[in-house]
Amino acid sequence: MKKHLIYLLLFVLIPQLSGQAISTKKIKLLANESAQQYHFLKSQLGGANAFPRSYDKIKQKLVISKSDWWCSGFYPGSLLYLYELTGDTTLLHESQRLFVPLSKEQFNTSTHDLGFMMYCSFGNAYKLNPTSEYKQILINSAKSLAKRFNPTVGCIKSWESKPDDFLVIIDNMMNLEMLFWATKVTNDSTYAKIAITHANTTMRNHYRSDYSCFHLVNYNPQNGTVQQKKTVQGYADGSAWARGQAWGLYGFMVMYRETHDRKYLEQAKKIAGFILNHPRLPKDMIPYWDFDTPDIPNAPRDASAAAVMCSALLELQQYVSGKLSVTYLQAAKTMFNSLSSNAYRVQRGEIGGFILDHSTGDFPKKSEVDVPLSYADYYYLESMKRLNKIISKQSIH
Repeated sequence: MKKHLIYLLLFVLIPQLSGQAISTKKIKLLANESAQQYHFLKSQLGGANAFPRSYDKIKQKLVISKSDWWCSGFYPGSLLYLYELTGDTTLLHESQRLFVPLSKEQFNTSTHDLGFMMYCSFGNAYKLNPTSEYKQILINSAKSLAKRFNPTVGCIKSWESKPDDFLVIIDNMMNLEMLFWATKVTNDSTYAKIAITHANTTMRNHYRSDYSCFHLVNYNPQNGTVQQKKTVQGYADGSAWARGQAWGLYGFMVMYRETHDRKYLEQAKKIAGFILNHPRLPKDMIPYWDFDTPDIPNAPRDASAAAVMCSALLELQQYVSGKLSVTYLQAAKTMFNSLSSNAYRVQRGEIGGFILDHSTGDFPKKSEVDVPLSYADYYYLESMKRLNKIISKQSIH
């Protein structure tokens, strides 16, 4: 009974705290409530190879995937973040349970998403418990990802297509972090060189003069020339798909962290400037699914894009100084507060047990529109963890 009263108290307190200044106390309450949501989500899963992907609001049931879906690493990764934030060992054990079916994806060479799948899961596990088993799984995953690299194009292939196409999407910037890790632990510079080459090619061909990016660039695999620049998940070929801008911001922030090359920092700053100064960015800083969709302000939001932006800005603010650092931190706090409000956080025990609602997966295909998504939760929890560290450090000083 006492335990239920504590959870009820959290449920009442969190909406009251969502509009207040962020403190370690608030983050602790949010983390505990999020952990309880994931206990509920865990109870809804069935089968040994079932990974939560989203929630069908019409059918009122979880949308699940198997381990080979690109989002499979986010749920175990979120469980690990919640374990770090709350010390809940039940959630730690749940992540370890899913490592069994997920581990076989280390040999999957048919996808560029191994960074999402394996580094967000086993990578976080290795940071907490650096076992030889986790290390080998991650090295094998990096080897599998590296096999998709074409040195003539200078990129890792994203999607399979016709033989005369080589498709690269901006999302692929997120998978480079695992390659840098592999170079560090193996002393084989091949992985880092692939990551750097991919980032340089992306910076050259994906970005417009205003530092917004195309979703997809199609290269000629024989000579590396650009054949087409377009979108798949955005409003139009020339539009700024919100989550694509978030992937780029995060990816180039990581590139600077791993190389200390200032050109990547400048790229990240310019991408951040495009996002934060955009006239169509709402006051709560949760972007519409595309900055250029004509039905703004009635267009669906994308909480997942905001969560990725928030996490990226929280790290990026450490690499700049003065007013710019303050701007990035305040923007991230606004995003975090908005995501933590009743407008975006799921009420306890609802919508399958996800933490955030109102994300948009693939609007043009009418797929996963205005729903929870596993990666929105993951980057929200990562933001929570990063923000807690920043606030804790500030309180010490």
